[in-house]
Amino acid sequence: MEKEAKIYVAGHRGLVGSAIVRKLTDSGYNNLVFTPHEKCDLRNQQQVIDFFQKEKPDYVFLAAAKVGGILANSSYKADFIYDNMMIEFNIIHSAYLGGVKKLLFLGSSCIYPKNCPQPIKEEYLLTGELEETNEPYALAKISGLKMCDYYREQHGCDFISAMPCNLFGPNDNYKLDSSHVLPAMIRKMHLAKCLENNDFEAIKKDLGTKPYSTREKHSSEISNEEILSLLSSFGIIVSNSEFKIQNSPFNEVSLSLWGSGKPYREFLHVNELADALIFLMDNYSDYGHVNVGTGEDLPINELAELIKNIVGFKGRIIWDNTKPDGTYRKLLDISKLESLGWRKSSSTEAQIENTYNIYVSSQTNSHFL
Repeated sequence: MEKEAKIYVAGHRGLVGSAIVRKLTDSGYNNLVFTPHEKCDLRNQQQVIDFFQKEKPDYVFLAAAKVGGILANSSYKADFIYDNMMIEFNIIHSAYLGGVKKLLFLGSSCIYPKNCPQPIKEEYLLTGELEETNEPYALAKISGLKMCDYYREQHGCDFISAMPCNLFGPNDNYKLDSSHVLPAMIRKMHLAKCLENNDFEAIKKDLGTKPYSTREKHSSEISNEEILSLLSSFGIIVSNSEFKIQNSPFNEVSLSLWGSGKPYREFLHVNELADALIFLMDNYSDYGHVNVGTGEDLPINELAELIKNIVGFKGRIIWDNTKPDGTYRKLLDISKLESLGWRKSSSTEAQIENTYNIYVSSQTNSHFL
């Protein structure tokens, strides 16, 4: 990409989009354009076409999407398939109509079959049934990457796709009813630690600066009794029922987490992903998507213990086997990406610790809501 090129980052306020913007800006790309949701609804075809006709971007990073964890995917299936397909179709087609030089579509590792051989190669796509808890989102992402291939085949468009593993980092979603596993664990364990220390002021500070659900934005005006009830609804429980609020500290706090803890997950810091995506924009032009990950994974229960130690939560973790696990394992084969010359630069554990430090320091910074 030329330094002076006009680059459109769709979803610039999200986890991935904001990381792409940071990386582009740091690399000297300053001619960036965006579509704030209040000015352009990406689900509206005419508004998207009008944007492309007005701005005429040279390059497009399609990172806009409706995302969430198992609970959100299971609860809002129609929203997930409709919103994501409309966003993808409108932007990809408008990029074709507008003569965009190159477009990169961002997918997800959930596109692969539920019982895929490990590690997962790109060619395993559509070789089996999808995991039912995120099928709507996966179907939308499969449609997007196939659309890029078909527009390349029929129209000669230089449209490519990248499929990352689980992501984390600045601007992540920390809503307790819709976040992915890693940010959900970070926040729940932080709140559990605060309860353990009888630090209701710290809990109120957290609830007052970060939304805790898709229905309630945030609230610092909440009683201690209401806090206990709210935290209990998200699995953060004072184990000894004889404890009263005036007792200090709450030294028997437990945290209930979904599933068995046995499934494996692969995690990549979003800054590393942004680096890989810009690398692909400069070094890859072909049919077929490219996996982006670390080539390493760990069980969810080990991730929980890692985050527990980083946060300093002393209580007990309880695994709720009545809740779904999702796909047992989805480790990506990244040999295709590595053959192009890309490597990640730092350890996942250090990046998780840094992410928690940012979470705590951003308690009064709305940029991280």
